[in-house]
Amino acid sequence: MKRGGLDAIFFAVYLGQGPRTSEAHEAAKKRALGIFDAINTTLKSTSELAELATTPDDAYRIGKTGKRVIFIGVENGYAMGHDLLMLQKFYDLGARYMTLCHSSNNDICDSSTDPKGAEYQGLSPLGEQVVKEMNRLGMMVDVSHVSDSTFYDVIRLSKVPIIASHSGAKAICNHPRNLTDDMLKALAKNGGVIQLNLLSDYIKTIPASPEREAAMKDIYEKYNIKDRRGMMTLPEAEQQKARAEFTELNKKYPIQLATVG
Repeated sequence: MKRGGLDAIFFAVYLGQGPRTSEAHEAAKKRALGIFDAINTTLKSTSELAELATTPDDAYRIGKTGKRVIFIGVENGYAMGHDLLMLQKFYDLGARYMTLCHSSNNDICDSSTDPKGAEYQGLSPLGEQVVKEMNRLGMMVDVSHVSDSTFYDVIRLSKVPIIASHSGAKAICNHPRNLTDDMLKALAKNGGVIQLNLLSDYIKTIPASPEREAAMKDIYEKYNIKDRRGMMTLPEAEQQKARAEFTELNKKYPIQLATVG
């Protein structure tokens, strides 16, 4: 961060979407709190280099000391289960935004990329409560990953500006994760902020590669998963093996990535 001139960054308390059962939600909460603990431990051991900020004033103060500024966000509302009190807990631990969902639907809202399609046509009743509680606490509502209908539900319901922490423009790359021009205009009218997602899939239409697709299908069948997201459901040892095979696949059949130019 120092060499690159990056003054501040959000550390993400990220959880991939898992089963939507009471037991799984409890496990997700514990995993999320474990990530908060890991961030706290890291910051204690690097206190001469970086410091947690929970307000703009904190950030300006820390920046003047020459330290890097660390913020915290929660990536995927799955981490809270059905427990609205967890939002207060996350806030008290330093979180200042939460992405409502990730690559699949959860009990808060519809995702833009769930292969099963929409469940709620936007926010669920729980999701409406989540947006209101985040507004009350002062946590930014992040609409990256959400479906278009969820986006408009949040715009309608939120009393304060919202963010799209890592999205893109459908006019540039027609991916369901990206926002239409109408959505971008609505976000601007809301006073919100969008930041770019720099993954090539979301900023460039990648040319088809039958050889690569066939090799990926072989890996999916080998590990009995449907897509890359399915790796998150594998045991840790299997995840590592699958990731290693994907790394080799990328070397053999490289993707024509987007460039800065």
